[in-house]
Amino acid sequence: MAKNAQPADNDAADAPQAVGKGRPTPTRAEQEAKRIRPLVATTKEAKKAARQDMRARQERARVGMSNGEDRYLGPRDKGPQRRFVRDWTDAGWHLGEFLMPMMVLVIVMTFIPTYATQFWSFVVLWIFIIFVIGDMLLLSNRVKAKAAEKFGDKREKGLGWYAAMRSIQMRFMRVPKAQVRRGQYPSI
Repeated sequence: MAKNAQPADNDAADAPQAVGKGRPTPTRAEQEAKRIRPLVATTKEAKKAARQDMRARQERARVGMSNGEDRYLGPRDKGPQRRFVRDWTDAGWHLGEFLMPMMVLVIVMTFIPTYATQFWSFVVLWIFIIFVIGDMLLLSNRVKAKAAEKFGDKREKGLGWYAAMRSIQMRFMRVPKAQVRRGQYPSI
């Protein structure tokens, strides 16, 4: 063993020496004190900058959601299947889009003092609502079938309801906005 002691010392001498960081290790209290900053901005300038930053982020998110970017969409609207359903719904004409204008017309008709006008305007409205419900059911079934054809067994639940609810919104009020023109159905 004594014979091997000499070469081991030479190897230790050849190894690079660890150099210290040149300062003492900071205490936990010092580290925590360095990280402390107010949760809410305290100066006027900081508050103003925080508000502007928040507004800019909210505007980016609003524009992104309107444009249908997946990053900014909520859980209800995310994913390729929901995009397919949105595009399919937006490509067609649906009776539900005219439901709100029809209701406004009925409200105006109730101001006419004749009983017959008021009565028949409500009857026409209820008949129209029945047709809207029928259109929603047809759209729901059609969308489910097309989604099953495109996505197979991995089809999400609720696609028919999603399409039906989107169809009763007026096109210009839909969020995310329609990304396709009328008649431009997505490929399967």
